[in-house]
Amino acid sequence: MPLTIGWLDAIAMLLVIGSAVLVGVLASRKNESSESFLVGNREFPWWAILGSIVATETSAATVMSVPGTGFGPTGMKFLQLAIGLCIGKAVVAWVLMPMYFDGKLMSAYEVLRRRFGERVRLAAAVLFLVARNIGDGLRLYLAAIVLQELLGWNYIVCVIATGLVTIVYTWLGGMRSVVWNDCIQLLVYVAGGIVTVFVIAAALPGGWSQLWEFAERSGKLQVFDIGRDVSNPWTIWAGVLGGAFLSLGTHGADQMMVQRYLSARSRQAASLAVLFSGLVVAAQFALFLFVGVGLACFYEGTSVQPDKPDKVFVTFVVNEFPRNMGLVGLILASILAATMSTLSSSLTASASSMLHDFWLPRSKSVPDERTLLSRTRWLACGFGLLQIIIGIHAATWGDTVINNALTIAGFVFGLLLGLFALGVFTRRVGEGAALMGGAMGLVVLLIVQFVLPVWEYKVAFDWLALIGSVTTFSAGLLFSFLIPRSVMESGEHA
Repeated sequence: MPLTIGWLDAIAMLLVIGSAVLVGVLASRKNESSESFLVGNREFPWWAILGSIVATETSAATVMSVPGTGFGPTGMKFLQLAIGLCIGKAVVAWVLMPMYFDGKLMSAYEVLRRRFGERVRLAAAVLFLVARNIGDGLRLYLAAIVLQELLGWNYIVCVIATGLVTIVYTWLGGMRSVVWNDCIQLLVYVAGGIVTVFVIAAALPGGWSQLWEFAERSGKLQVFDIGRDVSNPWTIWAGVLGGAFLSLGTHGADQMMVQRYLSARSRQAASLAVLFSGLVVAAQFALFLFVGVGLACFYEGTSVQPDKPDKVFVTFVVNEFPRNMGLVGLILASILAATMSTLSSSLTASASSMLHDFWLPRSKSVPDERTLLSRTRWLACGFGLLQIIIGIHAATWGDTVINNALTIAGFVFGLLLGLFALGVFTRRVGEGAALMGGAMGLVVLLIVQFVLPVWEYKVAFDWLALIGSVTTFSAGLLFSFLIPRSVMESGEHA
C-alpha cells in the first residue's frame, strides 16, 4: 500500500514546490526580452552557474537510479565514470569554451553554422532536440514513480503534475528562475541523500559498524576494475575513456549546458564553473551510491527485493522511513527538486535551439521583443508537454533509467562532438564532408547498438560517445580528401 504522508511531510514537499513557483514569479519581473528569458542577460556569478550545471545534470535518475546501481553488483565502480566526466569537463573549459564566447551567441550550434553552414547546424540541432526531450521524458517517468508510490496517485496524474509545475515556473522566470531554483534544489536533494544514509544506519541492528563491515565484505567499496570486457560499462577503461568522451559531448555539444555558460558574466566564470562542477558531481555520485550500498546491507538476507533496481530507494522510504517527521516529505521533495531542475533547463534550452536554429533564420523579419518573448515561452511550454507525453509512455521501457539516459546521451552527443571536433581541428573539411561524416557515425552506432547484440556481442553505453565522435571525425576527414572541393565546398561561413 502507498504511504500516506503526514502534514509535516506535506509541508516539506509543498515548500519546495512553492519556492520554485515563487522564484519564477520574482524572476519574471526582469524578463523583458527573449535574451533575458533565455540567458538572464548574461549576469550570473560562477558559483550560481556551477550549482545550475550540477543540478541540471542531476535528476531523478541520480537520486533513484544511482542508489539502485550501488545496491546491485556494481557498487562504487560507478565512480570510474565520474573520473572520465571530470577529464571531459576540463577539455571543454580549455578547448570549446573560447568558441562560445566569440560573439553574443544564443545557441551552441551557431558555432557549427559559422564553420560549416546551415545544414550542419540544423542536423546538430535536430539531434540535440531528439536526445534531450527523450532523455528528460525518461527522467520525468522516474519522478512519477516516486509520487505514485508515496502518494498513491494515478501514474499518469503524477507525470502531468510534475511536468506542469516545471512548465509554470519556467514560463514565469525563464533562465533566472531556472538557475536560482537549480541552486536551491541542489541543496534540497543533497540534504535528502545525507539524511537517508543516517536513517539507514539507524535502522541497522549493528549501526555504522554493520554497514562498513558489509560494504567491505561484499566488495561494494571497490572503485577500480581493470577488466577488458567491452560489454561491461563499469571498468576503468570504459569509465575514464568512455566517460571523458561522454562528458565532452554532453557538456561541450549540448545546448542545455552551453546555455548555462552563455549566462555567465564572463568566459572565465563559465570555465571555473564547469571545472569545479566535475568534483561536485563526483562527490554527489559517491553519496547516492553509498545510499545504495546501505540499502543492500539493510535488505541482505531478506525476502524484500524490488522488481527493479530503480525502486529500491523508494521501497525503503515507503516501508522504513519515520512517519510524519518531515523526512518522507524531504525525500519526496529531493526527488522532485532533482527532476524539476533538469526538466526546466531542458525546456529553456530546447526553446532556445528551436528559436535560434530553426525559426529566426527562416523569418523574413525579426519581431519585436514582446512577441519574441511570448513565442519563446510558448516553445518552452510545447516542449514541456512533449516530455509529459514521453514520460507517460516510458513505463514500457526496460533496463534502468540511468542506463537508458546515458545510452541516449552517448549515442547522440558523440555525433555532435565529432562535428565540433571537425570544426575545431580541421580546415579542409567542408559542409558536405561533415554531414557525410555524421551520417557514417550514425550508421556505425546503429550497428553497434542494434546489430551486434543480435550476434551476442554487446558494447557498453560508455563507449558510444567515443565510437560516434571518432567515427564522425575520421569519416568526415576522409571524405574531404576523397571528394574534390568543387563538389564538397569547404571553408568558413559568415
